[in-house]
Amino acid sequence: MKKYAIVYCENQFGSMDGKTANGLVRDSGLYEIVAVIDSTKAGQDAGEVLDQKKNGIPICKNLQDAMTSAKEKPNYFILGIAPANAFLKKEERQVVIEAMEAGMHIINPLQEFLTEDEEMMAIAKRCGVTIRDIRKPRPKKEWTLFTGRILQVKAPVVAVLGTDGACGKRTTAMIVAKHMQQRGYKTAFVATGQTGLIQGASYGFAMDAFPLQYMIGELEREIVRAYETEKPDIIIVEGQGALSHPAYVSSAGILKGARPQAVILQHPPKRKVLGDFPFVEMPTVESEIALIEHFGKTKVVAITLNHEGMTDEELKQTISEYERTFRMPVTDVLKYGADKIVDCLIDYFPSLQKDEVAVS
Repeated sequence: MKKYAIVYCENQFGSMDGKTANGLVRDSGLYEIVAVIDSTKAGQDAGEVLDQKKNGIPICKNLQDAMTSAKEKPNYFILGIAPANAFLKKEERQVVIEAMEAGMHIINPLQEFLTEDEEMMAIAKRCGVTIRDIRKPRPKKEWTLFTGRILQVKAPVVAVLGTDGACGKRTTAMIVAKHMQQRGYKTAFVATGQTGLIQGASYGFAMDAFPLQYMIGELEREIVRAYETEKPDIIIVEGQGALSHPAYVSSAGILKGARPQAVILQHPPKRKVLGDFPFVEMPTVESEIALIEHFGKTKVVAITLNHEGMTDEELKQTISEYERTFRMPVTDVLKYGADKIVDCLIDYFPSLQKDEVAVS
């Protein structure tokens, strides 16, 4: 059965806390998104709200409106929100129940596991639907610690890190991976968060569901698995949070578990403070690069920008300014594509230059 989905993103679509919905609307992966729920933007087109390009996905005021507006009958209901506290509010919980009663399977990316909720599971059983907790890890007895096997991975490993959470790291990583494929390279993408997993990434896990020491070992395991299974020319690892971020440790786990030889740094120039922590100023690009290169013993080779709050002219000026200042390629992959970044990676890794000759 084809997977038609409604994405719930009340009051958050197009914002930082709506990043899961935003990502699914841009690249739905396993699902065909037929409607988005956000009463504050009801009546608009989801693609136009995100990228000023219509995509035919209606934004609706509630579940009933979404079911009526959908061009195909939805059989999945995806929670497309990423709240800081990671738990459902009473009204959100009720919408999930209504979706199950309407015959929809539930895709839950939160850290609140609905499969461990007796009421939710009883309703799911009664309605003949399933609940999938994206962040729920494998049984503890299967968790792995760091083994050092990552050191035997011969393919280049590139991580897309950032200066803040929810600034576009996954989007950039996926676009770069796709552009590499279009150039004829075999690419493995490793997801580290809930959205990439919902989209159907073959490799990865939700990093923040694990204690730090297992987080490192589990990431190493997924990269080694991708390398041994796919024999890729390059491995692209999605970043989480920021290494400098006072509340998150995932970037440290990525640098330790992935051991990337190169890093692409994602940055939103207009942000003055951290997304969910407005009492903390944004780090500078200079400081984040220095921190990443020192901590990870790696090299930041390119900068990619998030154009939120920027005019096209401001974006172009910022790209020019950053390229003069940092002497590396700078772009916004959503606006201008990833060719500049792909060229940079080919120049940086000799093994990719040989492949370029082979596929040209």
